[in-house]
Amino acid sequence: MVPPFLSYITFNRLGLTARSLKSILDTPEDFEMHIIDSNSKDDTWEYIKSINDSRIKSITRLVMNYGPVFALNLNLSKRKENQYFFSVDSDVVIKTKNWITLFMDVFNTFPEVGLLGVQRTAPYFPIYPQVIPKSKDNVTYLELKNGYVDVLLDFIHGCCMGMRPELIKEIGYWSEETCYGDAELSPRVVNYTNFKAGFMSDQNMISQIVIDMAQDITCAECSIKEQCKLDKKNTTCFNIHRDSYKNAPFVKEFKWKYLEFFKELEEGKRTAYCASTSDKKSMATHIYNKEWAIENLNYYKNNSN
Repeated sequence: MVPPFLSYITFNRLGLTARSLKSILDTPEDFEMHIIDSNSKDDTWEYIKSINDSRIKSITRLVMNYGPVFALNLNLSKRKENQYFFSVDSDVVIKTKNWITLFMDVFNTFPEVGLLGVQRTAPYFPIYPQVIPKSKDNVTYLELKNGYVDVLLDFIHGCCMGMRPELIKEIGYWSEETCYGDAELSPRVVNYTNFKAGFMSDQNMISQIVIDMAQDITCAECSIKEQCKLDKKNTTCFNIHRDSYKNAPFVKEFKWKYLEFFKELEEGKRTAYCASTSDKKSMATHIYNKEWAIENLNYYKNNSN
């Protein structure tokens, strides 16, 4: 069986990226890792080029930050047909060494599960939506009950996520037409496919995979502070990130696309499959609102670089 595909997208905040990558590469799990740097302005790209691990199969530096969804889909387009797909955000430190094995235990035990994620941790408050505990052969996960559209946090978080290849065949890519990320993926899966989605947590809502999601560290705490070329007094990798991080205002401005997208699904005007500019064949054979997608791309291009 081919090792799973591991997608890793980073954008500034090298202090967190270094912690995150070290935690992933310190695990014994087998995977094929593909790293994309979305035009970071700190020393992220130089650091990525310095890493030596045979599991890293490609590193790519984008000339512009086009937002997380376009970068995710670029990696997803590289996946082999029968390969499981995992994605880990650059602010996630994985402390559970056999994390992929635990994901695969659930996938192998529950063939109806297509999408699994890890509950966020501090500084985010771990609020679960309505879930249904599922257990079989000593393997447990929490099934997302509803996946309602436009309901706060009623979705599987994308911070550390795995997808079954059979599900990917049915849904294609993250929606570039909405760029709503994990908030659109879960309701699309739960309501418009035969697959289930869930959390990698036990029946007591305790995560089986321990992660750290600290959003800030001091320069003194940084593991690669000696390699950093920033002056650290006036400019840090976190200052740069905060100035360029535009996900929240994007969501506020373009929520109407997300709502219209699901209205079209409900009315049968489109299928659950989303095409991507990274896959020309998908665009030729499925509905794709180019006007929406280009507007989203340009938003990040003009505001996040």
